[in-house]
Amino acid sequence: MTVVTTASTAGAREHARAQAGLVVRSMPTVPASAATDLPDGVAPADVVWDETVDGWRYAAKALDRGTRLRLTDLDGEACAQLLLFNALATHERLNVADTAKVQWQAYLGTGALLLSDMGRVLATVVDDASGHHDLLCGAAHDRSRTVGDTRPPARALLQLGVARFGLERRDVHPCVNLLKGARVDDGDRLVFTGGAGAAAFVELRLELPALVVLANSPHVLDDRGEPPCTPLRVTAWRGEPAQPEDVWRTASPEGLRAFQNTEGFLLGHPLVPAQR
Repeated sequence: MTVVTTASTAGAREHARAQAGLVVRSMPTVPASAATDLPDGVAPADVVWDETVDGWRYAAKALDRGTRLRLTDLDGEACAQLLLFNALATHERLNVADTAKVQWQAYLGTGALLLSDMGRVLATVVDDASGHHDLLCGAAHDRSRTVGDTRPPARALLQLGVARFGLERRDVHPCVNLLKGARVDDGDRLVFTGGAGAAAFVELRLELPALVVLANSPHVLDDRGEPPCTPLRVTAWRGEPAQPEDVWRTASPEGLRAFQNTEGFLLGHPLVPAQR
């Protein structure tokens, strides 16, 4: 039997090339068009991102306006911490406080808008088979880790994610937690409500070109002794942004104004094709 050693350049090259074709569960699909088990009506040629993110891992991708982004809890214990940035102006990013305040609603569901700190719509929740999400708690950081646990907390994962776009620790803004929820009880306490189980998903439509950063890490309120965290599937495909008659664009005066702010920003922007 030939023993491959990486002690030399030639050996390292042979070892690396031997990995060609290796497929494991937690990895991107390359090319994305080779993805299988897609949502109904999605053509493989339209898929731009397909990746399975293991627990205590992160992923990041720049996506075009109109892209549909589906996050699926494969085994029932995924929790997606999501950051969004305007890809055309990265100082503009998701603002969870305004997302709740402007819409008079702290709990996300189908039709909810994810708003930026400039009053624009970064994304719309267009389908929700989970119902367990959280705008209130943010991501776990070093001081909230289980004693003796060497796995990276969510904020550390998000910091690695934003670094892919040349951003820094200071750019890790408060995130939204998807697929695991929290509610405020009658005593004004935050209560962890868990998830909806295996195969639950949430689907977003991007209304601006966006930098998407995701961590898959236990919810900060999950107080089980060693909280599990199972794989998260991320699938994105080409689509169209909200049209003038879109039901979620016109659902409320606040939402309509946010969409008008978005469209005003894009109008005449040198990096946006004129037909958009």
